Amino acid sequence: MSGSAWIGRKSRREERITPRQLAEFRVTFGALLDERPVPPGFHWCLVPDLAPAGDLGRDGHPRPGIFVPELPLPRRMWAGGEIAFAREIPPDALMERVSTVRDVVSKSGSTGPLAFVTIDHEWLADGVPVLRERQDLVYREDPKPGEKPKPPQAEPWDVESAVAFMPDATMLFRYSALTFNGHRIHYDHLYATGVEGYDGLVVHGPMQAMVMMNMASRLLGRLPSNFRYRGVSPLICGVEALIEARPAAGGYELRTRTVDGGLTMIASAR
Repeated sequence: MSGSAWIGRKSRREERITPRQLAEFRVTFGALLDERPVPPGFHWCLVPDLAPAGDLGRDGHPRPGIFVPELPLPRRMWAGGEIAFAREIPPDALMERVSTVRDVVSKSGSTGPLAFVTIDHEWLADGVPVLRERQDLVYREDPKPGEKPKPPQAEPWDVESAVAFMPDATMLFRYSALTFNGHRIHYDHLYATGVEGYDGLVVHGPMQAMVMMNMASRLLGRLPSNFRYRGVSPLICGVEALIEARPAAGGYELRTRTVDGGLTMIASAR
């Protein structure tokens, strides 16, 4: 089946938020979260994609060919996305996620062939729309021997707010469990370094985005109406990093960078 044949494919799941889920989320991230009953980004812990062991790929994710097209590229990355918040999520809501494959595009990049899959998610709480989301996935080849691209350096900023951010292996494990994310780059050191070529365990992209969302929510005094984020380079577990924000037209620009200046994720909140 060609990639275009998957466009419009839908999936629908629902799950009720429980006090234990919220407590586990808060104890994992503590002061990095704002004080809302349901912190922004918590929705990624809900209605995960469920697949039996026989339907998992080598990386621990549900293999392509189930909801997204089968692709001849083994490495999967959550590259970025955009969220439009409509209202707060009630802490005991029955959440429903309707997912639709929007686009499948193949390209050739500087590191070889790439495939981009765009998925739209509509989230409802007790039947009422609360947010709309675009999720950008990228698939690529395994790294070539000796291929270690350096992250771009962060430009100087006039920073209004900054917080230290250094997830350890326990935080990565807990977040993988909260989100039912089996991607081995987050907990299997030998796989992350020996197969996918990273320098260590990789910090989840949505974890970085979630921390930036919470910073933006505190600075704005409300949920942002729009939040965009894009991964720039991998953040490796145990590498000291900073989450930073500076004012921008209508809101804030945010970023994650290592203390030596390597840029790993950028975002904007309006």
